[in-house]
Amino acid sequence: MVLAWLVLGVVLLAIEMRHFAFYALFGAAGCFAATLVAAVAPSAIPAQVAVAVAVAVVGILAVRPLVSRRFHQHEDHGPLGRGVAGTLVGEEVLTLDVVGDLHCTGHVRLAGERWLATSGSGTPIPSGTKVLVTAVQGTTLVVWPVDGGPPALPEQLANDQSPDGADKEHP
Repeated sequence: MVLAWLVLGVVLLAIEMRHFAFYALFGAAGCFAATLVAAVAPSAIPAQVAVAVAVAVVGILAVRPLVSRRFHQHEDHGPLGRGVAGTLVGEEVLTLDVVGDLHCTGHVRLAGERWLATSGSGTPIPSGTKVLVTAVQGTTLVVWPVDGGPPALPEQLANDQSPDGADKEHP
């Protein structure tokens, strides 16, 4: 019976990890408490069930409201409270090379890391341009020039990137 209680507890934990409703969590706690009773008194099945139910009910009625409220709070605690994509949108960054459309992605430097980027307008943005992150699509940032100036001329774009793909220094 010990193994049955353990298996049921693990299954309930797996369910809890999927839903985070905090009901299965306390059911699992009851199963683990019943496991302890089963280890001491293997033939006392009614006592095992009573302990499992009592622990689950006390957890659901007394502890679940506190845990649930704390877990599901929607306060904005800075960048982490908005999620990863929410922290990136609105950031001003500098292009490292030419940033074009989806078929000609470029790079920007954000938070000390090199990110793939595409032009939100579809027109190429030359390297060294200050841009605003307007969206995140997977691991690629969608950016728009901050100054909204005219698109770069093709010869400017060709000169902004060296043949080996390395970035040129800009004054």
